[in-house]
Amino acid sequence: MLTSAFHSSVYAEEFTAYIYAVLAQPEYTSRFARELGSREVRVPLTKTARIFFKAAKFGKSLIWLHTYGERLSGEGRPLGSVPSGKAKCLKAITDTEEDYPNEFRYDEDSKKLHVGDGAFGPVEAEVYDFEVSGFQVVKSWLGYRMKDRSGKKSSPLDNIRPRVWTREFTRELLELLWVLEKTVEGYPKQKKILEEILEGPLFLESDLPPIPSEAREAPSLPRKKAGKQSEFQFDSEDS
Repeated sequence: MLTSAFHSSVYAEEFTAYIYAVLAQPEYTSRFARELGSREVRVPLTKTARIFFKAAKFGKSLIWLHTYGERLSGEGRPLGSVPSGKAKCLKAITDTEEDYPNEFRYDEDSKKLHVGDGAFGPVEAEVYDFEVSGFQVVKSWLGYRMKDRSGKKSSPLDNIRPRVWTREFTRELLELLWVLEKTVEGYPKQKKILEEILEGPLFLESDLPPIPSEAREAPSLPRKKAGKQSEFQFDSEDS
């Protein structure tokens, strides 16, 4: 339907990217807060081809960013890489077992993130406080990697961790900060795209193909097969 309306091919990746550009921003959730509290998510779908492909292009870059370059690479989006940001490691975290960090704190005045005896900056408050549906990204990431780990534990394997803070941890933290920097940096452009969409003509529900009832239902979880337990079991003595 979109390919016909826009006289240009529209693929699943572009449609998904359009949706992501529209929904993954605070302007959408604040503007439609009342509706989101009691209804299904509604995606305003523009009838203007120029605006659609503009949003899709931005959405592709956002998906690429949020998957650390693993999805939708190409056109200036290299595979498997994250663009460097402003945050730097100002003071390395000591890589000894006795100095493994067990606390972190953020200084908004200096824009420094202190992890153990190390420091990172500049880190904007919007980056440090970044959250998705109440999930605080940076704080959760750090909390899970402290000596006294916070967060959920799904198995004893969660207790297996490096005894010292590794260079990989530092690199991963920097990449996380860079991803969030770029995300926040793009919010004004996303807001403008959303405003363009809402100011122009939109497809109505009656314009769209009917949705079968089964497509509205959550997918069912696969049932566990009955039978004997796996032979790959450990007795307590084996551990």
